[in-house]
Amino acid sequence: MTTKKGQGGKRRGRFIVLEGIDGAGTTSQLRHVVEWLERRGELVHATREPTDGPIGLMLRQVLRGRIVATPGQARGEAKKEPLDPAAVALLFAADRLDHLHNEIVPQLEAGRHVVCDRYVLSSLAYQSLETDLRFVRNINEKALAPDLTIFLRVRAEVAMARIEGSRTHKEVFEQLPLQKRVAAAYEKLLESYRDGEVVILDGEEEMSMVTSRVRGTLERIF
Repeated sequence: MTTKKGQGGKRRGRFIVLEGIDGAGTTSQLRHVVEWLERRGELVHATREPTDGPIGLMLRQVLRGRIVATPGQARGEAKKEPLDPAAVALLFAADRLDHLHNEIVPQLEAGRHVVCDRYVLSSLAYQSLETDLRFVRNINEKALAPDLTIFLRVRAEVAMARIEGSRTHKEVFEQLPLQKRVAAAYEKLLESYRDGEVVILDGEEEMSMVTSRVRGTLERIF
């Protein structure tokens, strides 16, 4: 992994992504990665997708079932349905481009390492369940490739046990049958995913061991 130059000749930061199904532990590991990098004296910026921007906030409402389609409204019917899957995929792609333009790229160019909880691979795994994978790839083709993606492999049953033990409100994807489909989609995608270096770790180990393995992966880079 080579060091790149940003604007004005500054060293460009590294773009690191943490991936896995819901309950895999990406959010916890992001916190540990940021703390580890800061202790080393590195400049680092933590972020996530969906973002806290306007499109990302809308997506979080969609995932919680608070924004839905109302196809019967024009006929005076109270019928409600989930948003069209292709429309949701477009929202994720739009949120990502906004994220890149307003947050990720400026931070990288300023010399900060960006650590992101979920990115394109999540869209490919989740959105391809209900819409065409080629469509999802195409609408994300302008996304910047990460320098490193760390995938935490966790079985759906283990992830759901974690979710049920720690959350009071579930999102639409946090159901065992869907989790199994998402996990299978990730595994298939990882066979050919080539956007930057990809490292797969066992996310079912004790958290301290997972953290140690994540750090070991980063030590090769830093």
